[in-house]
Amino acid sequence: MSERSAAPGDLALVESLVNTLDIESGADALDTAEVRARFGLAEDEVEQARELRESLRVALLAHAGHPPHREVTPLGELLASAPLLLTVDEHDGSARLAPAQAEETPLLARTAAAVAQALVAGTWTRLKACEAADCHWAYYDRSPAGRGRWCSMEVCGARAKMRRYRAK
Repeated sequence: MSERSAAPGDLALVESLVNTLDIESGADALDTAEVRARFGLAEDEVEQARELRESLRVALLAHAGHPPHREVTPLGELLASAPLLLTVDEHDGSARLAPAQAEETPLLARTAAAVAQALVAGTWTRLKACEAADCHWAYYDRSPAGRGRWCSMEVCGARAKMRRYRAK
């Protein structure tokens, strides 16, 4: 949908997960084996991934100041089941968050780590969902003021402005 550049660092995982559903067409990329493999999902983990995706979408809508698109399991509740552990590299002293337990669903744990790292970096609230009700595509807001509203000014933004103009 959008021509924006991908979110920085591990937030790209969150962005790409949210964008596996094209709301306008209803196409769900998690239905394909190729995309499930990219996220490390077994077929029996797809429903949990969809639940995570929509909880993330609600958080991203909130970042942009929009109400939830539907009732979902709160994101904090989902991520709480994926405790993280701080690991420190002995050679260079770099620190990283990692899943605390190996049996966690890898996507859930990787998402929890990505959100936590983005919180520390101050980039979490820049990941947003498009205001357009038929879109809600995830995008990283690189605008100086951080007040972006649409995934694409050329598509969703132009449609919204045209609707407002016609309503006058």
